[in-house]
Amino acid sequence: ASGAAIVLSPLLTGPAGAQAFPSKGLKIVVPNAAGGAADIVARTVGQKLAEALGQSVVIENKPSAGGVVAGESVARAEPDGHTLLLVSSGTAVSQALFKSLPFDTMRDFAPMSKLASFDLVIAVSETGRFKTLADLLAYGRANPGKLNIGTPNVGTTQNLAAELFKATAGLDAQVVPFNGTPPVITAVRGGEIDAMLDILGPLMPQIKSNALRPLAVLGDHRAAQLPEVPAARESGGKLSQFNASSWNGLAVPTKTPKDVISRLNKELTAILAMPDVKKRLVELNLTVQSSTPEQLHDLLAGDIKRWADVITQAKIAKQ
Repeated sequence: ASGAAIVLSPLLTGPAGAQAFPSKGLKIVVPNAAGGAADIVARTVGQKLAEALGQSVVIENKPSAGGVVAGESVARAEPDGHTLLLVSSGTAVSQALFKSLPFDTMRDFAPMSKLASFDLVIAVSETGRFKTLADLLAYGRANPGKLNIGTPNVGTTQNLAAELFKATAGLDAQVVPFNGTPPVITAVRGGEIDAMLDILGPLMPQIKSNALRPLAVLGDHRAAQLPEVPAARESGGKLSQFNASSWNGLAVPTKTPKDVISRLNKELTAILAMPDVKKRLVELNLTVQSSTPEQLHDLLAGDIKRWADVITQAKIAKQ
């Protein structure tokens, strides 16, 4: 797959040869198409990184199933800190879902910093039968096998989160995959399915226009955009510890020197604290969250195990 590249030039240029890193322009490889939330996050952060380091930053889009093409290109890159990979909860899903990959996520990449998290939400038609999450849970438990929850494609974070939700809640429900978010919205608004589970951001226009009713977000706290909508864990019982969200971050090839990783982490932490960066990402319905390399390592490893368990329990065929 050929990648689209966007060059972000620095507005500030540091003194030449002041330090070994950076010695040339940087590249952030994004496993998603240009124009989406992941691409805009990379572009926003990349511009600030160019300014901070005094080097250009190229955003290279390499979309493919499971992010394989992007991951392979970075795994094979020179481990000098000049080639970065946008990793996400989808990276963890791919490691768990694919029978074989041309790289090992935990062995071949060094996590550097988390960038942002994306809330997941359960939503229904505004004119549908369910007004609260309690209504949906009561119906599902009283009518085994009849509740349908739509999601984007099999193996996406949203799809696996729906499987995790129904297993945790003790529901005998059907998770129905569609080819992307728009057809799921159409199906739930048309009454073909009872509910849907997806990333909150793309659903906000439908929620604001009162076409969709959000029943609960799935993270460990309420979403800033919808403070009146409870987190699923607030319903208590089996869901009292439930927590599922989507996120992204940056990683480099695993043999990248620790001092380079430390430098990049320091710059990213400062960038993500900038008011204009926070504002831009909030506009995308994202929550800005930096981290240490160790925290992102643990998050990635934990998500790989969690989604592998969900895939096994849901009997989803490995690809």
